[in-house]
Amino acid sequence: MFKNRSLAFKLTLFFLAISLLIFSTLLAYTYRYSREIIQVNQEKDARNLVITNAIRIESVLTAVQKVTQGLADRLELSPCSKEEILTMIRTALEHNPEIYGSAVAFEPYGFDKKTPTLAPYFHRQGKEIEFADLAKESYSYLQWDWYQIPKELSVPQWSEPYFDEGGGNIVMATYSMPFYGKIGGKRRLRGIVAADVSLEGLQKIVSSIKILKTGYGFLISKNGTLVTHPSKELIMNETLFGVAEARGDARLREIARKMIRGESGSLPFRDLVSPQKCWMTYVPIPSSGWSLAVLFPIDELTADINRLYRIMIVLSVTGLALLSLAVIFISRTITRPLRAMAKATEDIARGNLDNPLPLVTSGDEVGRMTEGFMAMQKSLKEYIRRLTETTAAKERMESELNIAHQIQMSILPKIFPPFPDRPEFDLFAIIEPAREVGGDFYDFFQIDPTHLCFVIADVSGKGVPASLFMAVTKTLIKATAKVGISPAEILTRVNNELASGNEAVMFVTVFCGILDTETGEILYANAGHNPPLLIHKGGQVSYLQKSGGLVLGVMEDMSYRVESLRLEAGECLFMYTDGVTEAMNTREELFSEERLHQELSRSVQKPIQEMVSTLMQEVKVFSGEALQSDDITLMVLHYKGKNPFPDLPYKTPF
Repeated sequence: MFKNRSLAFKLTLFFLAISLLIFSTLLAYTYRYSREIIQVNQEKDARNLVITNAIRIESVLTAVQKVTQGLADRLELSPCSKEEILTMIRTALEHNPEIYGSAVAFEPYGFDKKTPTLAPYFHRQGKEIEFADLAKESYSYLQWDWYQIPKELSVPQWSEPYFDEGGGNIVMATYSMPFYGKIGGKRRLRGIVAADVSLEGLQKIVSSIKILKTGYGFLISKNGTLVTHPSKELIMNETLFGVAEARGDARLREIARKMIRGESGSLPFRDLVSPQKCWMTYVPIPSSGWSLAVLFPIDELTADINRLYRIMIVLSVTGLALLSLAVIFISRTITRPLRAMAKATEDIARGNLDNPLPLVTSGDEVGRMTEGFMAMQKSLKEYIRRLTETTAAKERMESELNIAHQIQMSILPKIFPPFPDRPEFDLFAIIEPAREVGGDFYDFFQIDPTHLCFVIADVSGKGVPASLFMAVTKTLIKATAKVGISPAEILTRVNNELASGNEAVMFVTVFCGILDTETGEILYANAGHNPPLLIHKGGQVSYLQKSGGLVLGVMEDMSYRVESLRLEAGECLFMYTDGVTEAMNTREELFSEERLHQELSRSVQKPIQEMVSTLMQEVKVFSGEALQSDDITLMVLHYKGKNPFPDLPYKTPF
């Protein structure tokens, strides 16, 4: 996993990735920018080149047109003899080397009424100028396009390239101009003056265009016929439209249309005889309606920049390799103390706090971190020492609390029924401390054979102080409760003992009662404790009236009022501490006296053990996940009445 690799590896990988990104971006931008510059400059050069050569061709063709125009003007100006015509044609060829051949072709009987046809023609044959009669029957000049088209259109015309068999016997293009004369008072066509241009001569001009190694130019006629091309098989045998059709290339067809419409432009192009990609610039030749195109091979155009690009890639890779070595060296140098620190901290993490850390040799971040680890190691050792001592003390305290809990529980009566030989009454109690030890307690004991003293109390606070105060209170009550001492007097005496020297200002609420087991009469006194509930014989439940006595331990010489009630056989007295009514759930709702009254009313038919257990369970269910905040104590005294048949089993009235 990458996240588990060393810091040196991550630093090296990060720097290499960033460097590779930077180098790649620079190379890509340089290559693209260089190509664009070369393309712009090459397009400009190409356009200048093609325009220059187009002007050269245009000058040749224009010269031919001017000579032809001159001959036609001379023939229209005045009638010439046959000899004069021959002289004019020959002279024109001698003074215009760009003209391959020239002819004056008359309409039938256009020269005179005695001559049906006349078409003298002079052309070059090597360095010589030779004569040919185009009026001969084997040539029949009247059927050739160079004669027919200008005659029909009555305008000068350049012919499509053709092989002049029987005439000049070469591939040529002919510029033809009609000339007129007055016959019968009307201006009528007398014939056609023609001048030929050898395509070989044009080929030489176009071939002189040298572009890189394989670039070239070509010329097409106004019908798209290839007039010149390096591949001689295409000359006169192919048109751009034919090539486009053979390739199924609609784009080439559209380029051909633009060229024959006389448009100019530059665009990517594929060579006509190879799949080589080129850049083509084309311009029109206005005098003939032809178009000259020049091809620049893209591979050759970008050869230099590609070579430069490859050199830059090699240099970049070499630079990256050197940079990698430098980054690895630097990373390992920087991380060496970190690795030593990591190894030392691993030993510390395994608990070997005495493992020495690397020496601090610098004041940089690593040095400061090492100093920090040293301080942490020292603090950690001190903390662990204190934690060990605290844990031992806590364990000792917990042990002591457990012992205290056992002692506290042992001083409370836990055997039920507590007086199995006394069928007149039954009693059951349960206590649930909030901590290991608490301040609640209950107690019951016989003062004499017919009087049972019972107590339930709640000491302020919790924990050990409350438990000690509880033990003192319980002992004082039990020691004070004697025959002939009322519950009020018991509380008064105990209060004086507790209040004397009570520097902690602790106090305890107590409900103390004495049951006359023969009559069911209870004398009781209440020192600030929760009022018990009386479960009547018919199952009704009601709270005892509050007596208003002050809690024990606060102030000496307090007096308490003794009150009484009489339990009928089957009636119960239910006592509790405020841990029941003040039990709180997670919504911070109190269990409350009302809920206690309701839950107790539903449990009156149960035996007192089950009744107490059910109420305790209801309190726990109500509290739910909330922590128990106070001790909970429940106690029930069930008076069954005097047993008139002591030898028979006693049964409760309900």
